[in-house]
Amino acid sequence: MLTYADRLRSMRETKVRHTLEKREQNGYTDLDDFGTVPISEGYEVEPWYNSSNGSFYGYDGMCENFCRVMDAHEPYVDPMEMLCGRWRDMLVNYRGDVHYLPDWLKKKPKIMEMMKSATDQWSKRWDEQRFPYDHLKPLQAKYNIQTGIDSDAHFACDYRIGFELGFGGLLDKISKYREINPDKKDFYDAEERVVHAIIRFIDRHIEKIRQMIPEEQRPEIRESLEEMLDTCEAVRTGAPKTFRQACQWTAFFNCAARVYTRDGAGFQLDGLLLPYYENDVKNGILDDETAKFLIANLLLIDPHYYQISGVDENDRDMTNRLSYLILEAADSIDIACNLTVRVHENCDREFLRKAIYYLLKNKNGWPRFCNDKALAEGYMRCGVDKKTARERIAVGCNWMCVPGKEYPMNDTVKINIAKVMEVALEELRGCEEKSTEKLFEIFEKHLRIAIDVTAQGINLHIDHQWEVTPELVMNLLMNNTLEKGEDISQCAELYTVGIDGAGLAVVADSFGAIETRIEKEGVLSWECMYSALDNNFFDERTRLILNSAPKYCGGNNVSDAWAKRLTECWVRNIRAQSMPEGRQLIPGWFSWARTVEYGTKVGATPNGRRAGEPISHGANPNPHFRTDGAPTAQSLGIASVQCGYGNTAPLQIEFDPGVKADDEGIAIIESFIKGHFEGGGTLININILDGEKLLEAHANPDLHPDLVVRVTGFTAYFASLSPKFRQLVVDRFLQGI
Repeated sequence: MLTYADRLRSMRETKVRHTLEKREQNGYTDLDDFGTVPISEGYEVEPWYNSSNGSFYGYDGMCENFCRVMDAHEPYVDPMEMLCGRWRDMLVNYRGDVHYLPDWLKKKPKIMEMMKSATDQWSKRWDEQRFPYDHLKPLQAKYNIQTGIDSDAHFACDYRIGFELGFGGLLDKISKYREINPDKKDFYDAEERVVHAIIRFIDRHIEKIRQMIPEEQRPEIRESLEEMLDTCEAVRTGAPKTFRQACQWTAFFNCAARVYTRDGAGFQLDGLLLPYYENDVKNGILDDETAKFLIANLLLIDPHYYQISGVDENDRDMTNRLSYLILEAADSIDIACNLTVRVHENCDREFLRKAIYYLLKNKNGWPRFCNDKALAEGYMRCGVDKKTARERIAVGCNWMCVPGKEYPMNDTVKINIAKVMEVALEELRGCEEKSTEKLFEIFEKHLRIAIDVTAQGINLHIDHQWEVTPELVMNLLMNNTLEKGEDISQCAELYTVGIDGAGLAVVADSFGAIETRIEKEGVLSWECMYSALDNNFFDERTRLILNSAPKYCGGNNVSDAWAKRLTECWVRNIRAQSMPEGRQLIPGWFSWARTVEYGTKVGATPNGRRAGEPISHGANPNPHFRTDGAPTAQSLGIASVQCGYGNTAPLQIEFDPGVKADDEGIAIIESFIKGHFEGGGTLININILDGEKLLEAHANPDLHPDLVVRVTGFTAYFASLSPKFRQLVVDRFLQGI
């Protein structure tokens, strides 16, 4: 008889096999480990374009093509699992931009013919025919700005709405408010069609399970399939009533949301599922082993970002029995997971230590840890109350969101300040007076220009997103959307829009190197530095002189002081930026996985970095910033550059700890986490890596196909990453803690 352990082993093996198959289909993918399964043979979608530029927009275009993609998805039922459903393909793939296509889709002649036949006069993701922004593009390019224009999904649903209503209840709600708002017919028609497409997706799974049951010879698996069938039939249109049904409903909704706009924001997992767990246990229909298996299955279906633990508005610890079971479930499946543990002085210390134990035991980059105090108090500075600040949970790579209420565009808007510095350096070249103070004055002038043009792009996006990419799936679980007949971009209660700065360490180290080597020591002249930058450090001696100057996170040195000053400048100018009423900009430091991309836009820099090389990662120091005491120094340095308004400047750290998953090792990591948070840090992403195994996998990824790393805010299988991104992880690796 197959046990849960037997089934989990099979599920893990299938996951690794799928990962390698997807690499064959897609090539290297430097993205989240989405819960996709490989594209099946014969899979076809024929997109419908409603724009002359070869793309589709608005309620009709997004709705029609979502239905086509969803209807093309065949059911996924693994008899080893207890929940069903997987997604395979993204709607964005058919937006008409060949540059975004996965390899498997490029092999579809009909799709390529349709896309290439359309004019390339305009962008394909944003409707520039109707909403052009040519006037912004020169400055956006000048400062290497990721504009946020055409971004999608970066907010969080309130899953309570779906749990209370189910898909049938959502249809009833749509019908009700269609009568109240007859002028919003297009909106309600599209939302209704979206829900029916999800129900058809469920129906195909129901039919598949019915076909499988008579063929299954193992009695325990046949019984499991029968329970799966009952569950799917219950959540087809009904609201979930049991723990199993709530997990299955979530799985189906997550598949749809991923297909539509790659949404990966989950919810407070141990909070929303707790009533179902407690009620089922009380009624004798659920035991802890089954609950763990169901959670493990849910985490396998899609690695949405879930938060666990934390405190409520009255500072009461929210850790519960289910919190522990979720950790145990993640341990049992041990794949790429995006669980965040919310840390607070009143939180259950035993639970925190248990989370650290699994981090050390599995060495797969989970869980990560966020600081409730710094995040909640920071967000309250934006004008929200304590209750709302505590509702704002970790549901993305670096970002938080208030489920159902906030439209933050987090992790979609970035300014490459290394590029801003390059522009400032070029202007300084023509100045008679040259000094770090003059350079900083010019830098801040250009930073203000960059922030202003970024704000204009953000406002363009918010004003017209509903006409380009309305969030038809996520709208279903948002406040006010169905009630008003409006997209969430039009009716959110909170518009606290995040802007991240990228390249902090490059700029801080450059200012530090100039101040040290030119102004204080006189080892180099300004002319010598400019010559070295122009010839990309042809003279290695000059590069080493600059590169050997004290570096950010080195410990209370000149570059640490510049990093703090740059942060103050960044925060001051972003908060001073004028925005329409009800909107405000929130600063943070984060680059996501774009360090390679951003680096290609920046020439040689005064810290000894050569032209085109990657910029620094988020708030992290540059690699090799020091050789001793590096983890603690990095923690202290990053804690000192937090922006203070509820967005993060994550500490991303990789090391071979030299400690075991025992009481002593747990205590060391616990002290490290608490020390960072007591200093003001907001979010910690930790990779505990076997250095030898990491290097082996970098040389030949297939040697360790199950190796999971936290690339940035997201986890991924190391074997699926491109050589450049594998190198980034290797470069960040630190020996010992």
